[in-house]
Amino acid sequence: MKSGKFRLAMAAFPLLLLAACGGDGDRAGDTGAASPQLLASATFSGAGVAAPAARMSPAAAARFLGQASFGPTMASIADVGVRGADAWLSSEFAKPARSHLATYQATLASIPAGSKYGQDLFLETFWQQAAQGDDQLRQRVKLALSEIFVISLADGGVADFPRGVTGYYDMLGKHAFGNFRALLQDVALHPMMGRYLTYLGNRRESGERLPDENFAREVMQLMSIGLYQLNQDGSLRLQNGAPIETYKHDDVAGLAKVFTGWSWAGPDNSGLRFYGALADPDRDWKPMQQYPTYHSTSEKRFLGVSVNGSAEAELAVALDTLFNHPNVGPFFGRQLIQRLVSSNPSPGYISRVAAIFANNGKGVRGDMQAVVRAVLLDPEARQTFALRGGKLREPVLRLANWMRAFEARSASGRYQIPQQDDALSGLGQTPMRSPSVFNFFRPAYAPPNTSIAAAGMVAPEMQITAEPSVTGYLNVMQEVVPYGVGYKYDVLASYSAELALATDPPALVDRVNLLLLNGAMSATLRGQILAAINSVVMPPPYASNAPGIAGTLRNRVYLAIYLSMASPEYLVQK
Repeated sequence: MKSGKFRLAMAAFPLLLLAACGGDGDRAGDTGAASPQLLASATFSGAGVAAPAARMSPAAAARFLGQASFGPTMASIADVGVRGADAWLSSEFAKPARSHLATYQATLASIPAGSKYGQDLFLETFWQQAAQGDDQLRQRVKLALSEIFVISLADGGVADFPRGVTGYYDMLGKHAFGNFRALLQDVALHPMMGRYLTYLGNRRESGERLPDENFAREVMQLMSIGLYQLNQDGSLRLQNGAPIETYKHDDVAGLAKVFTGWSWAGPDNSGLRFYGALADPDRDWKPMQQYPTYHSTSEKRFLGVSVNGSAEAELAVALDTLFNHPNVGPFFGRQLIQRLVSSNPSPGYISRVAAIFANNGKGVRGDMQAVVRAVLLDPEARQTFALRGGKLREPVLRLANWMRAFEARSASGRYQIPQQDDALSGLGQTPMRSPSVFNFFRPAYAPPNTSIAAAGMVAPEMQITAEPSVTGYLNVMQEVVPYGVGYKYDVLASYSAELALATDPPALVDRVNLLLLNGAMSATLRGQILAAINSVVMPPPYASNAPGIAGTLRNRVYLAIYLSMASPEYLVQK
């Protein structure tokens, strides 16, 4: 750490981060002594359910934006506060999708020929849009979808195609506000999914050779219907006291035949192109095409249907069958709630979202706009401290939150933030670099031997939370807050607004509280942070002390932000 005073002041602060890794993350704290002008409480009616008024308090708007974006800014808080959540959603739905691929291509064209760029160009465009994109709802939903429809640059079959992964991420953004059926089809036909789950170049059965079953299994288990039959509220359907499986191995084998003969896009369907020896320049992001020579011609039985026609017709029937399965609404709905709002949504919450998935009110199934709106505007999402509400903030969201809250900008304009996979020297998470098809963390993960597990609840993000990652996060943010992040500290916050409040610690903490903790900082935490800030004593205001005064003001700002982001109250998004 470059600032000794900053380090010493932090060492004096009693960090409680480990409590968030095994204690009760659902505790409702008191609101502290923050200024009522800045942190006016939301209006509530009934048993903690938000009233339907359009205008929202700053705290309520900030909390909503914590779920619906990569983090609030003072401008977005004011915007949502005036217009209300519903109107803000409508305006976000109307914004066009921004192309990561176009940015990737432009950056590639601007750097010297022969430069080593690899996966970093995708990460640059990811962080640029996360931090500055004005289509924040699409940005946040895109990340959520990438953790459900998983491909990974950490996989050897995908690692050499960062541009293809960039195109895949664009595809998720394209369908974020479209229809789930179209999303499912484009996922199934994307060459990067084909590479990742090994069915690109999948051949029909011959002799003892059988079609690859990888995608056929995972598209059911992880992306559409799940392992067991569900009621609309997400609870398991039982038969003789046991869960009912949604599919058998015969279903996997039958569906695998549908996904034969699909391979790289190109102007012909020759064997050389099928095997990849003849490469179209854009094959890494264009949808896969059919090669009839390699497609299975036998009957295909799965999930109660039977098909034996053209490959395109069989694919349509297969995806329609998955799309219309009654499990999809509760299965997908629950995961989207978990990624945006709460790890443990109530059965009623899941049921309401699943009902909207089944029918958006106009007879349309799978309307993503309606589903996203249902997830974010549900009474359970909008009440402040739901009994089962909240989720642990994953590392990617924490860094993006800091970038947006304090208007961090890239000096180069490229947001050159490298991989953060390492739990000790990085954040322990890099976008689109999941260690497996099961994502960075599984939806049903519960940390063993904790009150969370004992209560029958889950905390998915805890699966990548342990002593090394806790230490790594603290170390990374201790560097990031004062000096920035990325290549040559490429992304840096100016803190101009915060520095203007550094001589008024309560006002400084109120601002940080609103931007990071949605105005919900407890009186205990607020008092601890104020004590730490006040321990950094301002030098006498002599002209010769100007550098010392400036350094003291900066250290006060750094402390307010770092200690807030290190607290369990921040790490558990309510």
